[in-house]
Amino acid sequence: MALFTIRMNTFNNLKELFLALNREETLLSEMFKRRKSIDYKIEYALDLLEGNNNKLDFLLDKAILRQVGNHLEIDDLYLHFFEQVLETNEEINTFYINENLEKVKNNTSYYLEETSEQRKYEYLKSIKSTLRKIGLITLRNVVDLKRNIDSTFKNEPNYKIKKAKLLNLDKKRKDIRTLIDQTELLVKEGNPTFFSNATDEELKQLIVQLKLQLSKCSHNLIEIERQLIDFLNQIQLQGSVVEKLRQLKYLKDQFTLETETDIKQVLSLKNPLLFEARPNYPLKLSVDYLQTDDLAFEMILKVNKSNSSRKKIKEQLAGKISKEHLEAQTVEEPQINLDEMKNNFVAGGNHLFDFVMNYAYGMPMSEEDKITVFCQLVSQFEQEFNLTEDHHQHGHIEYLMVYPK
Repeated sequence: MALFTIRMNTFNNLKELFLALNREETLLSEMFKRRKSIDYKIEYALDLLEGNNNKLDFLLDKAILRQVGNHLEIDDLYLHFFEQVLETNEEINTFYINENLEKVKNNTSYYLEETSEQRKYEYLKSIKSTLRKIGLITLRNVVDLKRNIDSTFKNEPNYKIKKAKLLNLDKKRKDIRTLIDQTELLVKEGNPTFFSNATDEELKQLIVQLKLQLSKCSHNLIEIERQLIDFLNQIQLQGSVVEKLRQLKYLKDQFTLETETDIKQVLSLKNPLLFEARPNYPLKLSVDYLQTDDLAFEMILKVNKSNSSRKKIKEQLAGKISKEHLEAQTVEEPQINLDEMKNNFVAGGNHLFDFVMNYAYGMPMSEEDKITVFCQLVSQFEQEFNLTEDHHQHGHIEYLMVYPK
């Protein structure tokens, strides 16, 4: 039988890996910030790599980056590592907790059956590490669950999709609740022989810490459940109101609203202040007050001045305009076609500032005039450009790096 091996071009040691990540830190940081975008072009990466294709080939060869057509992505392995370390992962992974629970069960059995003290110590070390991970992963999943629920309710515009996502997150909540119960049962009753024989002080502290973490998660899940119920009720209420409005709109468009509904009767029973006419209470001042009070006298003068200013003033006719002023005079002034410049820039691949400074205008242009053109292009075509957060220096001028989308 023929055998074959698959050899991946991986790093030889950690030092080589750390050097590669540190060397290309600028590109990886920029791509990580834009990881939710699917259009990070190779041209952008080459600009950050100073046009060095060898550096890009090295990242692709070592599977740090992955090329998809004319775009680049961070490989899933490294992307998942960055998100986990920086705690920016939005995925709720209950399967990983369940897998660690099985690992604890298996290692406790191995520990009790093992005769070698060295191997028993290795099993014990693995159990402690797994218990530590279970607590941290459960806490992180609860935090991610809360964030996803808030984000879905506030940002998802589609009513049906919003409801489906919240119901799915509720299922995730139930899964986390089940895993917490299983973990507590495992620590309490899973293998009494092991937890009574393994007299390790660190293990006891880990179990106490794990119970505290699980208790905290349980309390947060109760609040999350209450919030989910509230959000789903709001969605249900909003949906019923929108549906009624659609039905009323349809009947109104068909001119059958008054004949097929009791809308007149319903409205006649309503008396909201919103539809009430604004009352007007005229206040008449006494003659004695107007004759004796100084403030009243000042008010009278102001009213009189206002009324006198409304008198119609007869306008004076202007004289005849001389013929020389009526003669047409033309002044030629060169204009720059910004639409044509934008199209040429989009067709190219360079950044906008360099494009503007080297563009063939067909007339003398000072550096100040070119900077004005740069600002006009960014202002008028902002939606068609990719405005990054990167700034470069040109003499005493600092400008934004802008690329075509």
